[in-house]
Amino acid sequence: MNWITESADRFFEHFWGAMTTPLFYVGDTHLSIGAIVKLIILALFAFIVARIISEGIKRSLLVRMGLDRGSREAISTIISYILASIGCIFVMQGAGINLTSLTVLAGVVGIGFGFGLQNLASNFISGLTLLLEHQIRVGDFIEIDHLLGTVENISIRSTIIKTIDGLFVIIPNIKFVETNIINWSYRDPRCRLHIPVGVAYGTDPVLVTEALLIAARIESNVLSHPSPKVWFRGFGDNALNFELLIWIDQPQESDAIKSAVNFLIDYEFRHRSIEIPFPQRDLWLRNPQDLTKLLQNNHKDDNSQGQVFPQNTKHSAEIKSNSTVSEHKNPGPKSPNNWTLRDLLRRVTYFEQCTDLELRQLIEYGYRQLFPAGQIVCKENDPGDSFYIILSGAVEVLSQKADQYIATLHEGEFFGEISLLLGTPRTATVKTREDAILFVVERHDLQKLLVEQPNLADQIAQKLSERQQALRDLGLLGDDSLDHTPFIKIRKRIQVLFGI
Repeated sequence: MNWITESADRFFEHFWGAMTTPLFYVGDTHLSIGAIVKLIILALFAFIVARIISEGIKRSLLVRMGLDRGSREAISTIISYILASIGCIFVMQGAGINLTSLTVLAGVVGIGFGFGLQNLASNFISGLTLLLEHQIRVGDFIEIDHLLGTVENISIRSTIIKTIDGLFVIIPNIKFVETNIINWSYRDPRCRLHIPVGVAYGTDPVLVTEALLIAARIESNVLSHPSPKVWFRGFGDNALNFELLIWIDQPQESDAIKSAVNFLIDYEFRHRSIEIPFPQRDLWLRNPQDLTKLLQNNHKDDNSQGQVFPQNTKHSAEIKSNSTVSEHKNPGPKSPNNWTLRDLLRRVTYFEQCTDLELRQLIEYGYRQLFPAGQIVCKENDPGDSFYIILSGAVEVLSQKADQYIATLHEGEFFGEISLLLGTPRTATVKTREDAILFVVERHDLQKLLVEQPNLADQIAQKLSERQQALRDLGLLGDDSLDHTPFIKIRKRIQVLFGI
């Protein structure tokens, strides 16, 4: 047993001697293997403590300050780097290393970074730039090199992106400095989507515009302001090329929203019998004479077997085609619900002289909405943000405050202008008397509509003065609203409000 103890003592002495034997000197301090291991352990401890402190600050102080996720991540990362650097300095000072003696070593390491580790240095500097500039932050939805995803983490070397397919992609930070980045979340998350559509030649562009705008407004994720638009892109080889422009505020859901709108476009096109054409190709025959002889021989063989063919196939086809057209031209009376918005607008006095191009522009400013009988369109004291024109049916105007009936409005009349012009809540409740179709114009599109239709502005001014007086007589409107001078003052007020 003694020889085992002696062997263990000798091994320990040799091991301790190897661990404490100086390997090199930094200034007046020698560093051995044991000292280096101790420095590494203490440095790791400093990094861990710095990380714990930064996470605590992020989860407590920064959250209470109301900062967004990107700002919290950036601040906590910078605090972690600073605390880790201070901890390393204390560890080296505690080990007796004079930092001024590391000047030459730092110069050598800097040269090494410049030549051998230039990519790492570039990524490090790029990472600090991203954290300090805040142009790209954690939680932002970005596009880089046709890659769409959300920023999950920004470190000193790389950035982690979670794609819309749930994949995590690690991208070097230098990419964000050298490449054009689309940051969909920067300042304003609203963005515009372009949805191209082609229709057959001969299709009515006004009908296409109405169908596309209806599809856009049905989708709940499409913003009403800015309004959807339809552009006529040009004349293609096989189709008239249109483009639907919509605004959304959820860029990460852009593909899903496009899909939903495409489904609605297909439905609206089918409902209106709008055809999406197939590509067309010309077929050239090298030997038409031989093909004609072959068909004639087959025709004679069939006749000899007792089969009877019409003598004038072309004439029969024309008769069938004409009968089909005649049936299409006389489909019988249609309900107003099945009329196009263009036809309904033409029934209104101040739109009846508009051309198809002017009506197509009007369709972009508003949309039609069907209200069944007895439904409330707008309530008294609600905020007024829409203007209504009655395209078919009738509505009743009621005062809940005075508990009495005010008026009945029919086709071609409008309402909702008082609260828009005065900036006051609705002064009355409007309820449909029968099934009604209304042309709804939002506040932000009313200016464009009045610029295009100045006669409508005159009608609004005239009606507003009449309705103001009626409401004053009922005690529903104060005497201080606008002015008692009826038309001129109100017309000037419209010009000032809407710049027309």
